[in-house]
This record gives sequence, C-alpha cells and structure tokens, in this order.
Amino acid sequence: MDESKVAGGKVKKPGKRGRKPAKIDLKAKLERSRQSARECRARKKLRYQYLEELVSSRERAICALREELEMYKQWCMAMDQGKIPSEIKALLSGEEQSKPQQNVGRMAKAIKSDANSHSSW
Repeated sequence: MDESKVAGGKVKKPGKRGRKPAKIDLKAKLERSRQSARECRARKKLRYQYLEELVSSRERAICALREELEMYKQWCMAMDQGKIPSEIKALLSGEEQSKPQQNVGRMAKAIKSDANSHSSW
C-alpha cells in the first residue's frame, strides 16, 4: 500500500474534507454580497459622522477650558499685583456673575478661607 494513504493503521479515502459547497444561485449570492457591501459602507459613513461630531464637540470644550484657564491666569496675575478683579469681588460679595463659570464657586471659597487665615495675622 501507499504510505500517504495509510494513517494510524487506517486506509484514507481520497477526497476533500469539510463541508461540501451548497448548490446556490450565483446571482442571489452576488446580490447578497452587494447588499452587504452597501450596508457596510452606510455603517462606516455613520461611524465617521459620529466621530467627527465627537471630535468637534471635544474641540469646543477644549477651547472653552482654555478661555477659562486664561481668565484664571489673568485673575492670578492681578492678585499678585495686589489688585482684586471685579469678578472675584462680585463672587465674594455674593453677587452673580453675568457669565457663570465652573469652579468659580470653589475658587471663591478658597479665596475666602485664605483671606480669613491671613486676617488673623
């Protein structure tokens, strides 16, 4: 016997292994493939639109935070020169600012507690 047809004492039968290809209509298969490709392109387009919107919203948030940071830097420079910005005075006196900012309340509390600790000197 031929050695290639003998494996583990058993004789192999020549032929292909695995599933046999089903007899399907080639036109139907081609149309399903085209439809799948159309759906894939539509999903890809939606995904890119979503990501572009996400990036633009994050960029807007970054710009707003940079503006806020610049405002705080200016406040700090003014306070280093011994001037108290009018916005901080308004916060300390309890008046509302015309443009509310995040974390301003915390900064005002920190300034009040800092002022109280220095007033005891």
